[in-house]
Amino acid sequence: MDVPLWAWAAVLGLILLMLAIDLFAHRDAHVVSVREAAIWSAVWVSTGLAFGGVVWWAYGAEAGGEYYAGYLIEKSLAVDNVFVFALIFTYFAVPREYQHRVLFYGVLGALVFRAVFIAGGSVLISSFAWILYVFGAFLVYTGWKMFSHRNDEMDLSRNRLLAWVKRRVPSTEEYHGQKFWVRQAGRWVATPLFFVLVMVETTDIIFAVDSIPAIFAVTQDPFLVFTSNAFAILGLRAMYFLLADLMHRFVHLKAGLAAILVFVGVKMLLLDVYKIPIWLSLSVIATCLTVAVVASLRATAEASRDDAEEAVEKVG
Repeated sequence: MDVPLWAWAAVLGLILLMLAIDLFAHRDAHVVSVREAAIWSAVWVSTGLAFGGVVWWAYGAEAGGEYYAGYLIEKSLAVDNVFVFALIFTYFAVPREYQHRVLFYGVLGALVFRAVFIAGGSVLISSFAWILYVFGAFLVYTGWKMFSHRNDEMDLSRNRLLAWVKRRVPSTEEYHGQKFWVRQAGRWVATPLFFVLVMVETTDIIFAVDSIPAIFAVTQDPFLVFTSNAFAILGLRAMYFLLADLMHRFVHLKAGLAAILVFVGVKMLLLDVYKIPIWLSLSVIATCLTVAVVASLRATAEASRDDAEEAVEKVG
């Protein structure tokens, strides 16, 4: 797909403008309400879908479908990020009014790292076509690993990177508003919010290792890979505040995400045997996500109903 430099510049300008608007709107520390998160989620999703419409209009249905498939994959995997963010914020007891600032810089860093990974992946694919099979095998393995460990919980108290950073960076145990660094006794020390940011950025990098190869399974065009990633990530903060209190309801989500990773991995492995149509890829990805969400909500609703009936029986 031949994308002129001005189109790249326009997209980057749009992303920076939206980030600036978001930062200005949240310049004061405050607790993001569900209503506010829902409004911002609608803004980000509408923007991402509208951009896909522009791609469809300018480059045709195939390119548009590839963008939407990549967007849906990234948006699906982003929900898993929300799980981890919730664990990180709970572990560090981050006040809710400071969480948006951490996520803002986390998303900013994620965009930079994704751009680097995408550029590296594109170079590898153009130089070594067989690397696609490596990506495919990696995705199948990652999907199986995610399914096998879907019920495991992250223990940040045993995180080696966090322990290593804490040993080498002077810090204070107290929060100082939204500041990452403060000056104490004549030297700069990190606040707990700095270590939260380190963990958020690390999480973004780890998830990028899965999501970037997954999107390369549906398109190898750098423009589509980057834009589908970028517009999905931009809504990650709002998604967190919208879904954070509902994470316990998505009990089967990891199984659905694992199925998506395995599917795109197999799709990549079969490139020289059978090219799965983009409409079929979109359908499979959407179906896996829908089934996982519906099954999760039904399971937790039944569990809540059973608990309520059991409580009534005990009272009676």
